[in-house]
Amino acid sequence: MTHPPLDDRRVRYLYEAVMTGSVRAAADKMDLNPSVVSRQIAQLEVELASTLLERHGRGVRATESGQALVDYYRQHASNQDDVLAKLQEIRGLSRGHVDMVLGEGFVSDLMAEPLQDFWRRYPALTVTMNLAGTNEVLRLVAEDIAHIGLVYNPPETPGIRSRAAVRQPICAIVARGHPIATADRQPLLKHLCEYPVALMHGSYGTRQIVQLAEQMEKVRLAPKLITNSISVIKHFVRSDFGVSLLPAFSVSQEIEAGQLVAVPIDQPLLAKVEARIVTRLGRQLSPAANELLLQLMSTMRAFRRP
Repeated sequence: MTHPPLDDRRVRYLYEAVMTGSVRAAADKMDLNPSVVSRQIAQLEVELASTLLERHGRGVRATESGQALVDYYRQHASNQDDVLAKLQEIRGLSRGHVDMVLGEGFVSDLMAEPLQDFWRRYPALTVTMNLAGTNEVLRLVAEDIAHIGLVYNPPETPGIRSRAAVRQPICAIVARGHPIATADRQPLLKHLCEYPVALMHGSYGTRQIVQLAEQMEKVRLAPKLITNSISVIKHFVRSDFGVSLLPAFSVSQEIEAGQLVAVPIDQPLLAKVEARIVTRLGRQLSPAANELLLQLMSTMRAFRRP
């Protein structure tokens, strides 16, 4: 019978639980929820078809199988010579790679000043950039597939840490000269019902918060276009087919070019939405990922406070 590869993160949870004497103490040490640690150890037991911990009144202790894994982890962690040499090289940021996942609305903002400055300072570092909806961004960060996530209107999620959170209201996105752009006052949500509307799919944070605002205002937008692409929405609005609802930073280049206008909507829920940079709670970022995180926090429009 072939076992799946060992998940070193789960083995580490087991190791810390045995070393500290309890799941709760291990969770406190790693800045995690105890239920997360307990669940991951239980999953490891299922995968290996072995009982790894014995519970007793004062905490936990390793079974024979569990002790074998603890010894493995200790040996693995102590074999540092080659690793330290490589880390020294990485600390100088002469090499390194960062995996990112983000909503499409962040792309224009990210590809302008932030990445230009980052690669000017660290030309040897590489980046993987994948696009995803809100729920998928959180999943990929929680599962350590991505170091950093950029997400709009995320739900509170166990195991996810917000590194930056800045209010970025949802606005009416219209073509220059549109009646909404030239009106004397901010539009109400019901005013947008008078125009064809393009909206994102329901897995995206923008659509989720718009749906809540519709329920609050007892109005219903009837989208003429539903898409998973902000680029498609930009074309829709630029072509004067109708209007959309997005944060201003997602169309910042078009606003600067005079093609589109972002008009704040007079609706309290839409005014309170946040853009966030997230990482997994307890994850120690690599030097390259940490430098990119600092760059994003300091130079992206989405994370500049008004």
